[in-house]
Amino acid sequence: MVLPARVPDLSALDVVVSVARSGSMSAAAREQNLSQQAISSRVHAVERELGVVLFRRSPSGTELTTEGVAVLEWAAGLLDAAEKFSAGVESLLGTKRASLTVAASMTIAEYLIPSWALGLRRLYPEARIRVRPMNSADVAREVLSGTVDLGFVEGPDVDSRLDNLTVGHDELVVITRPEHPWAAGARAITTEELARTPLVQREPGSGTRVTFEDAFGEVADPLLELTSVAAVKAAVLSSDAPAVLSSLSVTPELADGRLVQISVTGVRMPRTLRAVWNRNGGLRGPAGDLVQLATQDGPQR
Repeated sequence: MVLPARVPDLSALDVVVSVARSGSMSAAAREQNLSQQAISSRVHAVERELGVVLFRRSPSGTELTTEGVAVLEWAAGLLDAAEKFSAGVESLLGTKRASLTVAASMTIAEYLIPSWALGLRRLYPEARIRVRPMNSADVAREVLSGTVDLGFVEGPDVDSRLDNLTVGHDELVVITRPEHPWAAGARAITTEELARTPLVQREPGSGTRVTFEDAFGEVADPLLELTSVAAVKAAVLSSDAPAVLSSLSVTPELADGRLVQISVTGVRMPRTLRAVWNRNGGLRGPAGDLVQLATQDGPQR
């Protein structure tokens, strides 16, 4: 098989994902341990190779374009496949250093695990720590199959075959752009209004989607389904559509006014964040220490 021409360098693609997740070139530079100039250069290289503009600058940061939202969706799958490939090669080589592979739901993977993993590296400086973002349903499957050592999920239920421990709490909130009619005035919307409105949604199986549908029962078909938090936010910022997301994931945008939280009469959507592991294997070494760090630092009500 000959590789298609429009396949960017994976490290540059990872930089694109960092910029989308963090919302700025400078934040991505800190995350990647690169200069801001290097981040900008890699983003432009991907844009040239793909022939599309991925980001637009705004006074409050860097936002994905419509094309960027689509590329981000595809990039996540490509980078996940690369991580699996790397892990497989290491297993063939019989690498002896400590390693930990973690599957985590998107909100936890993007907004909580980075700080937990840095804490773990201080305990295990030579350890190889891999984090694979996916929805909560897929996390449970990966842990049960033994593909990963540990999982983190959000949502109301945990597979009965898994042991689990609560590491924190968050809450789903309704968000829109300030220009949306719901943001004009101080009144709260009704549950009926929200339920009949097509939203930008996470995909089926995500903790966000499950919690929302459990709270509201029958709801309108999604306007758009996306598999990452960053893509949902980008879609809301570039359209008139509302969305329901974790309060953890929209704190910067609410603070700088790019997004507005909408009150809903008579309903709240709290969630429990849990570590999950295969009860046959237990928790040992880096996995146990990561759970302890998460329990100490996880968000509380």
